[in-house]
Amino acid sequence: MSQRQQPTPEDIAAFQGAVADATPLKAPARVQHERPKPSPRPRQRELDEAAVIVESLHGPFEIDDLLAIGDADSFLRTGLPRNVLRDLRRGRWAIQNHTDLHGLNRHEAHEEVSRFLAESLLAGKRCVRIVHGRGLGSPGREGVLRQFVKCWLSRSKDVLAFCHAPPHDGGEGALWVLLRGPNR
Repeated sequence: MSQRQQPTPEDIAAFQGAVADATPLKAPARVQHERPKPSPRPRQRELDEAAVIVESLHGPFEIDDLLAIGDADSFLRTGLPRNVLRDLRRGRWAIQNHTDLHGLNRHEAHEEVSRFLAESLLAGKRCVRIVHGRGLGSPGREGVLRQFVKCWLSRSKDVLAFCHAPPHDGGEGALWVLLRGPNR
């Protein structure tokens, strides 16, 4: 590697002679502007939602909540006409999103259901399918997640109705869920 040599006086004179008639370029007109500020993050809402998830996962789970739903095949939010549930059962709503809870424990399933509902609402999805399974792999072959999912859905203000899917779409191992529309 060679070291950089200092220009000799002859080199400097030759350069100055070569550029003596040159006109300097004008500086381009640049606009100085501030970058737009990032949109604010709803920190308190994020903290509140996280607290609700922790409370619902680790807080006391009321047996009355499970008994209220029981083995009900369907749910309809109070105040809605019965034809909403009838249309859901008849498949008049197209399934726009789905999730599968197979292999998840109760806590993981609750987190997945919460995440899935929030994501579906954000994307404007109205009708979704949640596959909870029939419980054939559970101890006693009893579907634990089935009851929990029904309870979680009935407690969500975003759920208008749900019913078991028809046999070709999961039957007793899946739910069709109708979500509220976007607020106008």
